[in-house]
Amino acid sequence: MQKIAVVTGASSGIGAATARRLAGEGFHVVAAARRADRLDALVKEIGADATAVACDVTSDDSVAELAATVAGLGGPLALLVNNAGGAIGLDPVATGSTRDWQAMFDVNVLGTLRVTKALLPALEASGAGTIVTVGSTAAFTPYEGGGGYVAAKHAQTALVGTLRLELSGKPVRVVEIDPGMVRTEEFSLNRFDGDHERADAIYAGVAEPLVAEDIADIIAFAATRPQHVNIDRLVVRPIAQAAQHKVHREL
Repeated sequence: MQKIAVVTGASSGIGAATARRLAGEGFHVVAAARRADRLDALVKEIGADATAVACDVTSDDSVAELAATVAGLGGPLALLVNNAGGAIGLDPVATGSTRDWQAMFDVNVLGTLRVTKALLPALEASGAGTIVTVGSTAAFTPYEGGGGYVAAKHAQTALVGTLRLELSGKPVRVVEIDPGMVRTEEFSLNRFDGDHERADAIYAGVAEPLVAEDIADIIAFAATRPQHVNIDRLVVRPIAQAAQHKVHREL
């Protein structure tokens, strides 16, 4: 029976690239995100090896519906990719918006919690489950203006590490992928509320930032290792980014 993989935040960027890649690896992919029209187009592109589920990870009811749909497919749930997330703004802590911070915590931290809780019983029942959470280098390196996102990603990595300890002895691997500078069509644009100039400035002069397919490749690699192999944390940056604050730019 075909193994099932659930990918959240699958309507664009890393999530969409991961859904395509996992389908190519033989999984039946459940692509979950809020934008049903984008999901429908993605599933149509992938074909029979994908199912679209409109899901808002900030809603308990919506996540429960996702879990019910997965259960209805009948196959073993082998993989969950917690990819839904995002950043809002670049305000200093002194003027930080509590509304923006709350939104970032809800999707990055509580969204990961909701989906993991809902699908963990099925992952364990499969006898060989894997949870991959897409974090960020912001999970361990603060930077000016990133307080809300940095705090959320620190909390998310704490959740992942705690989960790994709590699942010790159970047949579920817990993997964390922490990308640095990845240029996707929407991440920075969403961060700056559609301001193309500010979004483009993040990548100015960087000849080859990572792209969504690079991260999808790494997710697929981690998920397809022999089940006794657990990649606890994998940090990936473009060669131009030596550290959070050290980026080579050709200006």
